[in-house]
Amino acid sequence: MLSAEKMNRINELAKKAKESGLSEIEKEEQNQLRQEYLATFRSGMRHHIEGMKVVDPEGKDVTPDKLKKIQKQKGLHNRK
Repeated sequence: MLSAEKMNRINELAKKAKESGLSEIEKEEQNQLRQEYLATFRSGMRHHIEGMKVVDPEGKDVTPDKLKKIQKQKGLHNRK
């Protein structure tokens, strides 16, 4: 997760961009912070999805094969 300081800075830059615009240096900083935020978000989402097990109403495991393969590699859900 991104630090509170970085999140606050992202919000400050967004607010300033709407109100008065950003300098080139601030635009670069904003872009760098956004890229870091997106990388962190994607990593967390990937981790969350890889930990899922899909089960139908009868209790049968219907997790997609691609996800099962990833889970097997990571040793999740007792995949063999």
